[in-house]
Amino acid sequence: MRTLVVTEYGPPESLRLVEVPSPEPGPGQVVIQVRACGVNFPDALLIEGKYQMKPAFPFAPGCEVAGVVSRLGAGVGGVKEGDRVAAVIGYGGFAEEVVAEATAATQLPPNVDDEIGAAVLLAHGTALHALADRGALAPGETLLVLGAAGGVGLAAVEVGKALGARVIAAASSEEKLAACRAHGADETIDYSREDLRERIKALTTGRGVDVAYDPVGGGWAEVAVRSLSWRGRYLVIGFTSGEIPRIPLNLPLLKGASIVGVFWGDFTRREPERNRADVARLMQWLEAGTIRPRIAATYPLERGGEAIRAMIDRRVIGKVVVTP
Repeated sequence: MRTLVVTEYGPPESLRLVEVPSPEPGPGQVVIQVRACGVNFPDALLIEGKYQMKPAFPFAPGCEVAGVVSRLGAGVGGVKEGDRVAAVIGYGGFAEEVVAEATAATQLPPNVDDEIGAAVLLAHGTALHALADRGALAPGETLLVLGAAGGVGLAAVEVGKALGARVIAAASSEEKLAACRAHGADETIDYSREDLRERIKALTTGRGVDVAYDPVGGGWAEVAVRSLSWRGRYLVIGFTSGEIPRIPLNLPLLKGASIVGVFWGDFTRREPERNRADVARLMQWLEAGTIRPRIAATYPLERGGEAIRAMIDRRVIGKVVVTP
């Protein structure tokens, strides 16, 4: 089978297409014939050696896939050959076939295509865990989403609306903000030309936001914390800006506010039953059309490096997908 691998840490341009033997499933595992693989920020960190996981060389990026179950390992139940599934696998998705734990494979609704199936679990799973579980976002509350036009940000816009919140989306261009409005944002802020804090004050009549969802980090983080309401919650999602912020701790003290870490990957391992309930909820929303990931572009397998580069360079509104 074909797979796109790195043999040493480097940029997306270092990925190389190679032929390797098809994988065989072990006990409790399945082989998935990959029809689509979502591209996510951890893929860029992984191939550059900046992620907490460091697979042995050579390895392929790609942590979420959708496709068809082609082979079963011993003791597998609940999934069968021919099932259309989505799965989060850690890495290896830039390939024609992958091995996944059977418990990680989720059946896709019949009206959900492969590209959408490969773009929902990580981003929307993170958003649902963050907003409902860690942030306790309640109907009628106000949610601020930073980096709102990226895959994780746009997922938070959709999930926030599904949970009944008023959503303020912040991004860096009118084109990106238009996409946020199309996915449910009630208000938008262009922080490339508007003062983020002053606009939040104006949109909340000085009260501030109940929850701030921040996958960006950097200089916007302190502004978001300063813009929280009394008992507000600032959700630490990630640092796509490349800068881990330092927050003055007098700010949450004065607001009775919380700074809350969100690590969806460990949540899925430590609390699998709660994660399965979240995934079931996402599949119901997908089937009903309540959420619909935006696919900005699809790339063939041999151009997977270009897909990661487009994401790194912020030329993506929503998500990009690789289609082996």
